[in-house]
Amino acid sequence: MHIAVVGTGYVGLVSGACLADFGLKVACVDVDEKKIEALREGIIPFYEPGLEDLVRKNVKAGRLTFTTNLAEAVKNSLVVFICVGTPPLPDGSSDLSQIKSVALALADVLDDYKVIVTKSTVPVGTNRWIKRLIDENKKVNVEVDIISNPEFLREGNAVEDFMRPDRVIIGGESAHAIAIIKDIYRPLYLAETPFIITNLETAEMIKYASNAFLALKISFINEVANFCEKVGADVTVVAKGMGLDPRIGPKFLNPGPGFGGSCFPKDVSSLIHQGRQVGSPFKLLEAVLEVNERQKLRAIEKLEALLGDLNGKTIAILGLTFKPNTSDVRESPALKIIPELLKKGANVKVYDPAGMEEFKKAAPNMSIEYAKDPEACAEKADGLLILTEWNEFRFLDLKKIKSLMKTPVLVDMRNIYDPDIVKKLGFRYSGIGRT
Repeated sequence: MHIAVVGTGYVGLVSGACLADFGLKVACVDVDEKKIEALREGIIPFYEPGLEDLVRKNVKAGRLTFTTNLAEAVKNSLVVFICVGTPPLPDGSSDLSQIKSVALALADVLDDYKVIVTKSTVPVGTNRWIKRLIDENKKVNVEVDIISNPEFLREGNAVEDFMRPDRVIIGGESAHAIAIIKDIYRPLYLAETPFIITNLETAEMIKYASNAFLALKISFINEVANFCEKVGADVTVVAKGMGLDPRIGPKFLNPGPGFGGSCFPKDVSSLIHQGRQVGSPFKLLEAVLEVNERQKLRAIEKLEALLGDLNGKTIAILGLTFKPNTSDVRESPALKIIPELLKKGANVKVYDPAGMEEFKKAAPNMSIEYAKDPEACAEKADGLLILTEWNEFRFLDLKKIKSLMKTPVLVDMRNIYDPDIVKKLGFRYSGIGRT
């Protein structure tokens, strides 16, 4: 079977490479000629463990190609996956301009029956809108079926998530189209992956409800952590005790500086907007976003508690990405924390194993120093702030770090260090939800 994947961003490239690894012929399409040329040379535009090897393997095998020619890719394919971005607009709604452009472009080139599969995260009702756009603008009177097939790819673990997913959601109304998509995912079906077959609206909502609930868990445990600090409880033990209850589970109960990334903030905001539109407001999710924004500033409060006035102080920050094993800095806590530090007159040095180039693009005019490694970052610093739990930050030579710093202050916003051990080394330490 031949497949076209429109969009070579995070979801499109991971999906295309993994589908090719299933043994399918996949053509990934993008309007960005430079990106396509780079992909043909094996250059991946973002950091994702295992993806580069997977792309090169399937390109070499002839199963994965990259092109800017949408018409040719669609002509040769039975199924077309839409994997373009739906970024947030200022009012919290989803920007569907790329979805609309793809739908109209498909309408212009369709010449035979196709199954159009939306993997992009889109508001409830969007797939029916896509169908109308195509039907009203198609040049040739051919039948088109629409399938909603939301992705659940975690950055830093995306290849594994695609190859061994928790579930596969297929929303649609055509039994024929559903059968085709099930055939595409046959390797997963044979591995007894749970499949949920439902209508378009339910499939769309499953994605939003899932991400919103995970965001809710994060904001909840952050509020619990802040309370624990006031009353002398240890949030790490509280979270462990909670997580042993199978109705709750241990995942996403790690306190920190707030959630970020390309999904949670955008999807929660979009669902809030959708709720307002239909007269069913998500008051709980409004609080989730409020808590999340407030949590990002806890790092500054902790630095001030240990250092006093930050004016003229040098703060070293380890971690710019919103999570480890990715280069993605979208909605990263660092993007809010660093400007606030600069407003308070602090000097800021930063280091991240994979996210520094992306951070420079996201904040090109930010007056900060980029260090070559954690030691260089910590040198002559008044305070060290850990924002991302990269593995290499878990095993720092803290004795050396302390000797390099002007003042041995460590604010650990990921609770990756044992407070007693760090304090014995001579640091003044502050974690999250620990007294």
